[in-house]
Amino acid sequence: MALNTDKSRFEDGDAFYAALINKLDTYDERDAFRFLTNLTFILANEVAKKDMLEAAIVAADIALD
Repeated sequence: MALNTDKSRFEDGDAFYAALINKLDTYDERDAFRFLTNLTFILANEVAKKDMLEAAIVAADIALD
């Protein structure tokens, strides 16, 4: 199964982004990192496919450029 990075798949991407940013604003830098790490593992558990998770790591890295 291929990784789909098409942003149009979000049910409500703007609301998700706002909720994420609002939550991150409640943390200091250390706790924000811990929160994002926890969120990553929770979502990775939902995906559960090794190849998709590896592709997501690559896609996230590319998105930083």
